[in-house]
Amino acid sequence: MRTAVVVGAGLGGLATAGALARSGWRVTLLERADRVRPEPTAVVLWPNGVRALRALGLGSGLEAIATPLPDGGVRRPDGQWLVQPRPTPADRTPVVVHREDLHDALIAGLGDQVELRTGVAVRTVTATAGQRPAVGDGRQTFEADLLVAADGTDSEIRRQLAPESGVVSSGCAAWRAVVPWYRAPKLPADQPVNGETLGAGYRFVAASLGERGESGRGGIYWVATAAGAPRPEPPETQLALLRRWYAGWPEPIGALLAATDPADLVQQEVRELRPLPRAYGFPAGPGGVVLLGDAAHAMPPHLGQGACLAFEDAATLQSLLRDARLPDAVQAYDRARRPRAATVVRQTRRMSAVLQTRGRLALRARDAALGKISPRLRNSAATAAAQWTPPTP
Repeated sequence: MRTAVVVGAGLGGLATAGALARSGWRVTLLERADRVRPEPTAVVLWPNGVRALRALGLGSGLEAIATPLPDGGVRRPDGQWLVQPRPTPADRTPVVVHREDLHDALIAGLGDQVELRTGVAVRTVTATAGQRPAVGDGRQTFEADLLVAADGTDSEIRRQLAPESGVVSSGCAAWRAVVPWYRAPKLPADQPVNGETLGAGYRFVAASLGERGESGRGGIYWVATAAGAPRPEPPETQLALLRRWYAGWPEPIGALLAATDPADLVQQEVRELRPLPRAYGFPAGPGGVVLLGDAAHAMPPHLGQGACLAFEDAATLQSLLRDARLPDAVQAYDRARRPRAATVVRQTRRMSAVLQTRGRLALRARDAALGKISPRLRNSAATAAAQWTPPTP
C-alpha cells in the first residue's frame, strides 16, 4: 500500500487526504493546531471548485449545503451603480457554503485510512534523491512515498524547498462574519442582499447563505475589506470601527453590521506569495513532495479563487496518481499546476489594483472605467473557471 503524509488540515489538506485514502493510500494527516476546526464563516466556490469537489467524489452532498450566488452588481458608497447586475449562465454561477458545513463533509470523507495527528508543528523537511520524503517536528519523523504540503501561507515546507518565494502583505485587511437568520435584518423585498459596494480603499460584499427559516447554519455572509494593516484592538472595538467606516453606505450594510456580534467577527491580514514558487513538485526517493493550496499560491481573495484552486490541486493530484509512476506524477503535477496558478494569480492582482484605488482623480478614472474593466476581468476569470477540468492521466 502506498503511503502519504499530508501536512495541514485545512480545506485543501482534508480534501487531499480523503481523496488519497479513497484511492487506496494509507495517509497520515498532520495539523499544527491542537484541534481541527474551521472558521465560523463561509466560502464562495466557483464552478471550477465545484467541479473539482465532484472529481474528488465529494459532490453528492454539496447541493444540500450550497446556495447559488447570482450576480448582484457593484455600487458606490452613495448607492449609484458602477456595474449593474447581470444574468449569469448556470455554468458560471458560483455557490456559497458555510465553512463548517464544508468542513463536516470533508471530515466525513476521510474514512478509516487516514490517521489524524494534531499538535504537530513541522520543523524539518527531507526531500533528496536517495531518501523517502519526510518531515519532523523535533520529536518524531514522518516519512512516506508522497509528502503533500498543504500547510498554508506560512508553509514551512515551502520555505525550505522554495525559499525564493516570500510572503508579503497585500496592503489590506479583511473581516468576515455570518449573521445567523435569527439575528439577520429583515429586508424589503426590493432590496437584494447579494452584491458588492466599492469605495476608496474599502469594499463590502454580502451574500445569502440559504433561506430564512431553514434549519442549519444559514444566515447572511459578509466580507469587509479595508486598506491598511490588521487592527490590534479586541473584536468589540474592531466592529465599532467597521460600523464607523461604513456609515452611510447603502443598505443592507449598516443593518448587517448592526446585527453582527463581536463573537461572529473573523479578522484576517490579506497576504500573498511574491514571487510564486519556482516549482510545485519536487521528486524525492520513490516519490516526492508537492505544494498545494495557499502553500503553493496564496493570493488576495478578490476573485474568490483560493479554495477553488486548492480543490483543483487536490483533484489534479488524484487524477495524475491513478496510473502514472509516482515520480512522473509529481513532475506532471508541477507542469499542470504552475501555469494554471500563475494565470489566476495574475488576474487576481489586476483586480486587486482596481479595488484598492485611492485618491479623488484616481477614483474618478476607476469609476468611469469600472463598468468595462471589472466585467472583463470577472468574465476572464469566470471563463477560466468554467473551462477547467481535471486532467486525464
